[in-house]
Amino acid sequence: MLLIRHRLRALTVGGLVLLTGATALPASAAAPDRTDRPSGGGLSAVIRYTEYGIPHIVGKDYAQLGFGQGWAQAADQVCTLADGFVTLRGERSRHFGGDAAPDHSLSSARTNLSSDLYFRGLREAKTVEKLLERPAPVGPSKQAKELMRGWAAGYNAWLRQNKITDPACRTADWVRPVTALDVARRGHAITQLGGRGAVVDGTTDTRPQDKKASRVAGSPDPAKASRELFDRRGNDMGSNAVAFSGSTTADGRGLLLGNPHYPWQGGRRFWQSQLTIPGELDVAGGSLLGMPVVTIGHNADMAWSHTVATGTAMSLYELKTAPGDPYSYLVDGKPERMTERAVTVPVRGKDGRTTEVTRTQWWTRFGPVTTRLGNIPLPWTAGSVHTIVDPNVANLRITDTFLALGKARGVRGVQDALRRTQGLPWVNTIAADSRGHSLYTQSQVLPRVTDALAERCSTPLGRQTFPASGLAVLDGSRRDCALGDDPDALQPGTFGPAAMPTLVDAPYAENSNDSPWLANADRPLTGYPRIFGDVGTARSLRTRGGIEDVAAMAKRGKLKVADLERQQFANRAPAGDLAATDVAKACAALPGGKATGSNGKAVDVSAACDALAGWDRTVKTGSRGALLFDRFWRALLDTVPEERLWRVPFSAAAPVTTPNTLNTADPGFAKALADAVGELRAAGIALDAPLGEHQFVVRNGKRIPVSGGTDALGIWNMIEARWDAPRGGYTEVGHGSSYIQAVGFDGSGCPVARTLLTYGQSSNPLSPHYSDQTELFSAGRMVKSRFCEKDILASPKLEVVRVSER
Repeated sequence: MLLIRHRLRALTVGGLVLLTGATALPASAAAPDRTDRPSGGGLSAVIRYTEYGIPHIVGKDYAQLGFGQGWAQAADQVCTLADGFVTLRGERSRHFGGDAAPDHSLSSARTNLSSDLYFRGLREAKTVEKLLERPAPVGPSKQAKELMRGWAAGYNAWLRQNKITDPACRTADWVRPVTALDVARRGHAITQLGGRGAVVDGTTDTRPQDKKASRVAGSPDPAKASRELFDRRGNDMGSNAVAFSGSTTADGRGLLLGNPHYPWQGGRRFWQSQLTIPGELDVAGGSLLGMPVVTIGHNADMAWSHTVATGTAMSLYELKTAPGDPYSYLVDGKPERMTERAVTVPVRGKDGRTTEVTRTQWWTRFGPVTTRLGNIPLPWTAGSVHTIVDPNVANLRITDTFLALGKARGVRGVQDALRRTQGLPWVNTIAADSRGHSLYTQSQVLPRVTDALAERCSTPLGRQTFPASGLAVLDGSRRDCALGDDPDALQPGTFGPAAMPTLVDAPYAENSNDSPWLANADRPLTGYPRIFGDVGTARSLRTRGGIEDVAAMAKRGKLKVADLERQQFANRAPAGDLAATDVAKACAALPGGKATGSNGKAVDVSAACDALAGWDRTVKTGSRGALLFDRFWRALLDTVPEERLWRVPFSAAAPVTTPNTLNTADPGFAKALADAVGELRAAGIALDAPLGEHQFVVRNGKRIPVSGGTDALGIWNMIEARWDAPRGGYTEVGHGSSYIQAVGFDGSGCPVARTLLTYGQSSNPLSPHYSDQTELFSAGRMVKSRFCEKDILASPKLEVVRVSER
């Protein structure tokens, strides 16, 4: 029940006492306003909104805090959240049809039917219920469970007490109350996004194939296909982050800049808040929707961010089927019968009628049978079958990990939190603290595939995929090929904390979705198993550009939060610095100023030469020539293989500066230039048009220019937008910079923080917070964080909402 919502001047601060207790408030606080006390022991919370709709939620315990967050998330994101719960219930086909595609926020399923089969299979196996029953620390703690219970209650209370205005679900019958179990299921789905959740389609309808079926016939190169499947740099789960130690800063305290690259639409959006239980927890930052904890953020003493890691979170076992029985497999010569699970899903047809579709899933002691892994076919033949091993299926510790990070008082506390909880599924952690310490660690839940195990037990397929991507394919017919245990691991078959690549107190610790190797280029990390990532290979341009930038900042020293903000919006294009001058020169040298495009037609490209020469090598909204180089660069990478792109090849001795010197003599160079020029002219776009005129989003009819650029250009402020030439260029951002935070400490007890949620708090176009921060992002500005009580109360936009179950 919404009890009070008004400006600060009408607020009696003592009204917070009903939640926080009098000892948590300043001595001058007035007596509590007891008219707001919920009766019957119901849950309640106080939510204080500051600029841009950022809520500061106060609860007296974990359930009350979860209640406030569930309420506030529903207020901003009810349709997106409800859509995700439809997914988790396995009811997308019933409401939206089986052939339509989900938003991929909770799995990789290509169709609603595949998604429903996957999630219904988990529900019918009671996977999450079994994990909830495990005692902590292997299972979730009481505090984590209380947060989930409270979140569900808050979401449900908002639904009961408010009318939905978002057109996306205003009249939808699929918006329904949820349970704490649903909240747990959402967290469980998120943990599997780097493993089983990334390869759903191959497991939801499996059956033996003809004896003559072959994986080799018509198949892509397994090494290349596995690299593409597990490449964290170019997909919609990426990030940058850097922590600076006190040796580089103006005050000897740490600094952190976090820049996760996540989808701008759908269920994998971030949402920003501050969560407070007086005397117990006080943390601010971004949460993935449906999570009752801050997942990237800061407290008074420490700030952390995550980047998607290169660790391959799943492995395969190839099993030998028993003679004459493809549904049994052999382990040390003894047959074991598979478990059959028939999963039934209601599907709405085009005529509006609902029918039931049943598919069979088969399970082994290792996991589910799969007949496809991305683009790699894995036929189930009379002789063999493949099964997936994903330890995160047994991991429901993610909430406890984030809760422990929010309480950590420094880098040592972060390391202790990760050691105790071991719940991060597919991310690195980068942190800095007020004492001047910095941290990079790839502490994630990975199958315990050592290099020795892979050498001894890899199948012919695994000998191709493991060196290329860390994907192990092991011989499941031998017990001596089992994953084994680390003594410090909470979960059998996983690596323990001692194995995690970690760098402490380096002047800078940076990651842009490459392996741990060059978290600091002067202190390379080596010696970790291949499944964590590679060593001695070419880095992405985003990694190279990021290292160049942050290393130069560290060398310059005297850094402040303002320097982090400048880095975020510098919008330097490393590809432009490497190649634009050579491109302009080669363009000017083309005979007659013409080049032949991929359609065989000659194109006058002479005007492009000056546009590229005059480009400032950034992707700011006012940069002229940036759009032309962007379209040329994409065409070039599609045309010219990596081994022919550069004149100077990669050298492990100079990994930040090689490869270099663009090979403009390759025939693909002129073709790509002609295609880019032709494309822009056909769209009526000037070759030197400012980027922001043709890279924008539309919010409620207003065009908002967007800076940044594609991963392939090496942009820190990464933005991947949809190219729609008839509508004017890049007209919608798919994913990129999302919840950005620049955090430092000045010794006052109040962190010096600037934040930005690029797409705003709400996906409801009727909300005032639908695009307000998008406009800030366009202007290259951030929000001053209000963390301490005095700053919250000083907000000119302060509004207070007291909410309860009644």
